[in-house]
Parts: sequence; C-alpha cells; structure tokens
Amino acid sequence: MDLRNIKWGKKKYQQFISYLKNLKEDNYAIYQKKSISTKYVILGIRLPKIRHIAKEIFIGDYSSFLKFAQNIYYEEILIKALVIAQIEDKFLFNKYINELIRYIDNWAICDSFCNSLKIISQNPNYYFNYFKKYTKSKKEYKARIGIVIILNFFVKKEYINQIFLIINDINNKKYYVRMAVAWLLCECFIEFEKETYNYLLNSNLDKFTFNKTISKINESFRVQDDVKEKIKNLRKNVK
Repeated sequence: MDLRNIKWGKKKYQQFISYLKNLKEDNYAIYQKKSISTKYVILGIRLPKIRHIAKEIFIGDYSSFLKFAQNIYYEEILIKALVIAQIEDKFLFNKYINELIRYIDNWAICDSFCNSLKIISQNPNYYFNYFKKYTKSKKEYKARIGIVIILNFFVKKEYINQIFLIINDINNKKYYVRMAVAWLLCECFIEFEKETYNYLLNSNLDKFTFNKTISKINESFRVQDDVKEKIKNLRKNVK
C-alpha cells in the first residue's frame, strides 16, 4: 500500500486498517500484551515497520490522515503519535499534541513519541518551558510525556538545576510518573554525577522513587562499580 499518495477519506482509512491487520503477528501481539497495559486492541506489528508507515504517511497528506483516525487499535494511536512527532511547524505541532494527549494511555506510545520529536532542536528553550508545565499534570501520561521529553533532550549543563526544581514540584504519584522520574534522575546522575548525588542527599523524593532511582543507577553499564557501591550505601540510609 503506497501511503505517500493517498487521498484520505473514510473508505481509504478502512483500507488502511485492513492493511495494518495483514501486517500483524499474533505471537508478537501476545508478547506486547504482557508489558503494555492499554484499552486499545493490540494487533502485533513491530516498531520499525510502524515507524516506516508513519514516515510514509507524513510525506503525504498527513493532516487528512489525522482527521480519520478511529482510535481503536494500539498501532493506530502509535502511528498517529509518530506522524505528529515529525511535525516541525510550532503552531501545528502544539495543536496536534494537545489532541493526541487524551489518547495516550500507556508507556510504550508515550516513550516512542517522546524520543521521536523533531521540533525540539529548533526552539529548545521554548519547549523546555512548554513541557515543564506537563510535569505538573495530575494525568499520568501527560506528566510522563513532560518528564521523558526532558530526559531525552534536556539533560544538559544549562538545564540540570532547573530539572531538580521540576522534580521537586512533581506531586503525581502514579506508577509510570514515578518510574519516569527515577529514569530521568539516573540519566542526570550519569551525566552530572556530583550535582545529582548532592541532589539525592537532600531531595524530597518519596521512598519508592528514590529507591527506583538507586536501582536504575546500579543497573547502568555507564556507572563505575565503585560509584555504585557509594550509591548502594546511600539507599540503605533512606528511611
């Protein structure tokens, strides 16, 4: 199916869904269902193929494609997210991401979208502040989007102290938010060991998030063994 030259309409979109169903792998769907909790039907299509489909749609009339999404299949939402991730026009991107957020209900779509964004490099300071607001959301995946985007694009010297302040202001106790915070802090530790270690000594993190952070640091191949021992001792002192 040539997705670059389609004139999208209801009939064409249904043909597209049939095309996706022909690509499904039942065993892969079973595997995905074990790690992805979602209300959407999982067909079982591998991510490289999904990315290729999204790229081809974006080359064509992607705005028409986005109008006809029926939001039934996991892969359908993921493709939509990866199409939006390629948009480099600030007005259009901001419009579509606000629509997309309400359909993201799992970590896999969230993280695939966040690590695929093209627009961040054009205006980093604007989008740092834009997504910083997301981290304060009470919605699990809106908050996670903000955290994971900071993790992917902003673990840099000029942002590190602001990142610690952002983490201090996160009150969302949902599981995938706290796991994202631990992941972010692990990356901060790898890049800025001294600053992050000092932050951990004085942070207001809850015990779960703190200990997950320590676990992720100790699981990282990018942290030396002697440093891991120091971090393990820090974990033992957490009350």
